[in-house]
Amino acid sequence: MEDKPQEKIRILYVDDEENNLQAFKATFRRDYKIFIAISASEAREVLKKEEVDIIVTDQRMPGETGVEFLESIIPIYPNPIRILLTGYTDIQAVIDAINKGQVYHYLTKPWEEDYLRTVIRNAFEIYKLRIENEKLTKALIKSNDQLEFLVRQNLLS
Repeated sequence: MEDKPQEKIRILYVDDEENNLQAFKATFRRDYKIFIAISASEAREVLKKEEVDIIVTDQRMPGETGVEFLESIIPIYPNPIRILLTGYTDIQAVIDAINKGQVYHYLTKPWEEDYLRTVIRNAFEIYKLRIENEKLTKALIKSNDQLEFLVRQNLLS
């Protein structure tokens, strides 16, 4: 891995309650680069403009649930780690989150600050490992292609 200065973890927080958005931003803005969105459609606009490492979304929002939002963005934005946050304990939402939204972690509101920081830190480690794995896989494919070319050249000569 390259050693370069660590940028702040970039987090998109999606919640239909303005107070929750502001509380999240106020709590975590010193440690992370925070983007907020009051709806799934606004979150998609943020994702078009900003690179995000982690997405934290509320489950119960009008129009589109957090799981529906996460599931819908997977084809376009597969890399961000997904965390679902809800004020309700709904076992079907947990199952859907894991199966459909590829959610890394499920948390209940109100969040406990230190625990959420730990979840974010662990999620970011997974994010970095996935990105590094992707780079290494591409490099391996390239090396393999070059090796196959050299083998073909030796067979032809």
